[in-house]
Amino acid sequence: MPSVSIVNVTSYTGLELLRLLSQHPQFVVTSVTGRSAVGKRLDEVFPQLSSLLAFNQAATPAVNPKLVIGEEPAQTDLAFVCLPHAAAAEMVAHLLKRGTRVVDLSADFRLYDVAVYEEWYKHVHPAPALIEDAVYGLCERYRERIRKSSLVANPGCHSSTAILGLLPAFAAGIINPDVIIDSKTGISGAGRSPSLKTHYAEVNEDMSAYSLEGHRHLAEIVQELIAGAKDGGHPLSAPPRITFIPHLAPMTRGILATCYADLKPDAQQRMPTTAEIRALYEEYYANEPFVHVVDQPPHTKWTYGSNHCFIYPVVDVRTQRLIVISCLDNLVKGASGQAVQNANLLYGYPETMGLSIVGVNP
Repeated sequence: MPSVSIVNVTSYTGLELLRLLSQHPQFVVTSVTGRSAVGKRLDEVFPQLSSLLAFNQAATPAVNPKLVIGEEPAQTDLAFVCLPHAAAAEMVAHLLKRGTRVVDLSADFRLYDVAVYEEWYKHVHPAPALIEDAVYGLCERYRERIRKSSLVANPGCHSSTAILGLLPAFAAGIINPDVIIDSKTGISGAGRSPSLKTHYAEVNEDMSAYSLEGHRHLAEIVQELIAGAKDGGHPLSAPPRITFIPHLAPMTRGILATCYADLKPDAQQRMPTTAEIRALYEEYYANEPFVHVVDQPPHTKWTYGSNHCFIYPVVDVRTQRLIVISCLDNLVKGASGQAVQNANLLYGYPETMGLSIVGVNP
């Protein structure tokens, strides 16, 4: 059973990893770090974890609530790194030197081009030599490469939602690459550190747009849609023109992205129908356990606490536009669940292991 460390366990993604890994039959968490809680037991910081021992009679539970939080990770087979960008890269380099496999939940290794990374993240990359070895951890795209990797760059939450929603259309070449993505997210995406913008009194009964000058996840979206179009046999002659505007919604979890793109006519100058596009999407995701093409607009509550993504493509006949609605839980399929899915691939386990959770609704 591979030993696991979680670096920065006191983050929301770290806590979500604990929840998911506590039900995993193979991984055992033996090391956790969190500088704000060094020396404390997990159940002191997260009292809800104390219930794990009542139901787990194993000599070595997957997550021991009495595990003490350290300042530095112990030697383990696998590490989930939940640090902010830049700090994550330095830790990843250290862990790889020790022979530890890494799933990095930061943005440090998601972008192939160092210059693009430095443009969006406004600092020199701490470990550019490792970018070439990293695999973008969207399992639906890079499953075989992930299996052979030692460093997986877990995708961003907005990125995962938009990319999964648009990939089939880009791969099939049925839309013009001038796309608008309107994305709504819950406040947990901002992290666990308190701030005015995530204060309950500020966020409750409110909706607001942010990062109108450009959100960092846009770089990932562009990168992966270009690659998807090329792999589908419809390479783009120029970078896609994408407007991506995220909005903060008064909910804890969830992302719902509504994507708009003009459809291309076929050789007979005929526009595809909703039924044809739906069939295209169903074929594209036919063997994907966590991506579901549905026949009605999905709700974020369908995904709450689960690793599932629901996608609804439809044609606006009046404007001849494709509209794709895509939603997932930003802490699960958008972060920690995707990370466990990647870890399963790294160790040859079934991709769904430890992730067969249905969303909580209502």
